[in-house]
Amino acid sequence: MTSLRSILLAAGMTLAAAGGVAVAALKPVASFGANPGNLAMYEYVPAALSPGRPLVIVLHGCTQTAASMEAAGWNALADQYRFAVVYAEQQTANNPVRCFNWAGEYGDTANLVRGQGENRSILSMVDTAIAAHGSDPGKVFVVGFSAGGAFAAVMLATWPERFAGGAIMSGLPYRCATTVSGALSCQSPGVDRTAAQWGDLVRAAATYTGPRPRVQIWHGANDATVVPANHTELVEQWTNVLGTDAVADETETLGGTTRTAYKAGSTVVVEAYRVGGMPHAVAVGTDPAGACPGTTAAYFESRGICSTLRAARFFGLDGNGNGTTPGTDPDGTAPSVAIVSPSDGTEASGAVTVVVAAADDVAMGGVTLAIDGGPPSDPDTEPPYQFAWDATAAGPGAHTLVATARDAAGNTATATATITVPDPTTPDPDDDHPDPGSPAHDLPGCGLSAGTGTTHATVGLALALLVSHLGRRRRRR
Repeated sequence: MTSLRSILLAAGMTLAAAGGVAVAALKPVASFGANPGNLAMYEYVPAALSPGRPLVIVLHGCTQTAASMEAAGWNALADQYRFAVVYAEQQTANNPVRCFNWAGEYGDTANLVRGQGENRSILSMVDTAIAAHGSDPGKVFVVGFSAGGAFAAVMLATWPERFAGGAIMSGLPYRCATTVSGALSCQSPGVDRTAAQWGDLVRAAATYTGPRPRVQIWHGANDATVVPANHTELVEQWTNVLGTDAVADETETLGGTTRTAYKAGSTVVVEAYRVGGMPHAVAVGTDPAGACPGTTAAYFESRGICSTLRAARFFGLDGNGNGTTPGTDPDGTAPSVAIVSPSDGTEASGAVTVVVAAADDVAMGGVTLAIDGGPPSDPDTEPPYQFAWDATAAGPGAHTLVATARDAAGNTATATATITVPDPTTPDPDDDHPDPGSPAHDLPGCGLSAGTGTTHATVGLALALLVSHLGRRRRRR
């Protein structure tokens, strides 16, 4: 039988008191959709936050709660830079010391599989926050410490199209382990794999070929709980995933901290900080880059550098673009997007193919479609961008379609169309064709055979573009 001590170690840190953190106005969200991981959701939303702003997901470490992570200062930055913050919280029923189950639960790997367990619960929180606050679905970021950092890697691996970036603090590579004993080895002395082996684990987590989220990595040089070897393995994993190597393109000394950066082309895709003298903790404190919103507490240490501020800047939350170099952005122009078919204000019924036109001046990433405020589809990354919609199943009345285009740099744009599904019980006085399904419907002159759900005005375009994408799968709910 696994000892409690082993469970604590495997989850990412040894047992310690959570510490006295001042509790701000975190709001619990009782219902947020599918929650197979049995997690709790809290949020901090600045007053009068306008739609289209970013969203940051924060994951705590073992023995901590959502409120513990307020010491990092994300709420203060949310007020300053205008974005929403969601805090996921683990329950003792899932893990006795509130660790996110980054290595699965006692041999059950469901939490590591896309759409299952705790990763599905956290994605439900993302969808709920986007719907409630109008957050930009193309500017969602995840940050985690310790077991939460390891689970941030899980989210980036299993849902790459849903996150624009992530920060892994004192964490571990994705699928470093799937058992308690394996997790102990990952934590110390660490597991050595090649960059390609680490990258293959991430690529196997989701069927996805679009742009991947950029990653920031933090680790204490004196961390005896999750040893610094994991810093090296994380760099290898994510540089491989993001199409570059683990040889630093930039190296910078910041007091006792060493910063390295890894580029794909001119863009920094991975940034790593190794904080000298720091044990298992989050780095806060006075930073040459600016004022730090974080405060010292259990697992939050003043180290002359501010991980929260630098993560926010890496994400571009301060308005300085995509974090390549403060104040610059290789692609700051949003893509163009329009819903071509069915067009705004028209009617549709049956099996409809929604066709979206999108383009970018540099490089496109992909397009997603959301209907009536629901979660967005899997992205279509190849033009023509098309999505299957069962309009009849949606029911009679007006329905809102929102297409979101994202370019390779993470810039987004949306297009909206309102489509009406007619009531089949109401006859159309202007329709001189028999109803679909009637024997006379296939007579010459009606133009469509029975069962076609596209409107007469758009059938030519839809049929021309339909061939290559009819079989595309829908997002798993």
